[in-house]
Amino acid sequence: MKPRVYIANAFCHQGKGGNGAGVVLAAGGIDRKQKLHIAQRVGLSETVFVSDSPLADFRLEYFTPVDEVDLCGHATIATFVLLHQQGLQAGCYTIDTRSGRLQVSVSADGKVWMQQCCPVFHEFYCFEDFRDCFPDLQPHPVLPIQAVSTGLKDIMFPVGSVDELDALKPNFDVMAQLNHRQGVVGIHAFALIGGDTPVAVCRNFAPRYGIPEESATGTSNCALAGYLFKHFSQSTHYSFLQGLTMGIPSAIEVRMQVEDSSIIQIEVGGVGQVMQVDDFLNYSGI
Repeated sequence: MKPRVYIANAFCHQGKGGNGAGVVLAAGGIDRKQKLHIAQRVGLSETVFVSDSPLADFRLEYFTPVDEVDLCGHATIATFVLLHQQGLQAGCYTIDTRSGRLQVSVSADGKVWMQQCCPVFHEFYCFEDFRDCFPDLQPHPVLPIQAVSTGLKDIMFPVGSVDELDALKPNFDVMAQLNHRQGVVGIHAFALIGGDTPVAVCRNFAPRYGIPEESATGTSNCALAGYLFKHFSQSTHYSFLQGLTMGIPSAIEVRMQVEDSSIIQIEVGGVGQVMQVDDFLNYSGI
């Protein structure tokens, strides 16, 4: 049987927007080359392949149009949005990924929370390293540029205002080469907008993996929450908006458990919807 690819959006904002992912269920018989071919044909930032696992309730594998990646937050949320629509009951489930065994919980109203690895803090960078990526941008006066990972290593890149963030016109060729040398997936640029709960507007760039800009990213925003906890304000709940400049508004929430000022558990959450496409894609050449 040819694999059927569902398209589901994750991190929708007020019933709109979000980030689409391809989801292939019962993918145990598809090899790596075929998965990459399907991801290329789907053409979205990530396509996730779901199969059985002896270690967890589900095995999830994530492919961009260019390569396999260890983890993808929005594709995981999209998967469980689809599974819930197909009858998966509310509750807690485990997933087996290249980033390890993680937990996903589904509420009765369909909201999905995905556990991620606790933040790991990597290199700091000088603003001048990015001058050719972001011409005319000025450095943030206080916050540092640092790579952080909760499953995927991204560079947290603070921008002074939302207007400056909106005006960014990255040089993607330069950025892709730079990120390759840095050994990171991409750059997660953000501007704080205040509020009782620290809130930021974000833009995510990953041209190294064939993704110039993405409208919602779970792993990057989990990393951003860890970064803000360390460098800005220690909260247990963060809310982020993304995709605004793309016309695809997305809402991402991060919650965490903290002991002695240390993060011991972190989850990213949001709502989604399965795209109502009459003729889901079936692929030849598999």
